[in-house]
Amino acid sequence: MLKKFLMYWMLIFLFSCSNSLSFENKIILKIENQIITSLDVNNEYKYLIALNPSLKDSKKKDVIKFSERSIINEKIKKIEIDKNFDNPKIPESILENILKNVYSKIGLTSLDEFKRYLTINNINYEDIKNKLIIEALWNELIIIKFSSKIKINENDLRKRINSNKIIKSFLLSEIFFEITDSSNLDDKFKEIKNVINDKGFEFAALKYSISSTSNLGGKLDWINENSLNKNIITPLNNLRINEFTKPITLPGGFLILKINDIQTTKLKLIQIKN
Repeated sequence: MLKKFLMYWMLIFLFSCSNSLSFENKIILKIENQIITSLDVNNEYKYLIALNPSLKDSKKKDVIKFSERSIINEKIKKIEIDKNFDNPKIPESILENILKNVYSKIGLTSLDEFKRYLTINNINYEDIKNKLIIEALWNELIIIKFSSKIKINENDLRKRINSNKIIKSFLLSEIFFEITDSSNLDDKFKEIKNVINDKGFEFAALKYSISSTSNLGGKLDWINENSLNKNIITPLNNLRINEFTKPITLPGGFLILKINDIQTTKLKLIQIKN
């Protein structure tokens, strides 16, 4: 009798686990030939937490929303990449630099250390590589599509370089966002500003930014002041470390920049003789 009783509850347990697992990994969305499952969202959640440790203090439901948006954006990018590239690949040297850029932003110093960090957080390294490859290919696709619209004033650039003996560089974070009606910009900025002050810039970047840097809490690399146009460098020069700009109008949306650090470098000009 006892054996039958135990067998009965064992079957109930296995049935419950099976239902639970199927529920955990159910298909929640399909975009053309790409499907998104609840397991994808859960993996994205772990990915975002790992790359933005400050999110551990946030409500899980908030980060899950970011994860859903992030994985949807990734699938859309994958679809467009497949449409525009045949057998797309990223050179190994470029991928190494991308990986270094990612793990250095969370305070790690080597790829092996990054791999151990991912293992501790139950994240597959190959999955991360694939995500970064998709992002790199997407950026390449954007450059190909819009390169003809990029104009560089070489004379102006030379003047700016020659006039600056000391070059200032900024370590920045960004939030790039859109609004349907520009008359609502003040209200939107107030909303974003409140979130920044309450939960931090990284959280706000994940919530509001449509830039590819949103998964990294909006973090950018060091940027030389000579590579920034006047609309951007002027407000930055009026800020101190840990302060952020008001929305800067750009084609396609609005940009908020935060200064994480500033450094200056003495410029050495090398004159090439013909």
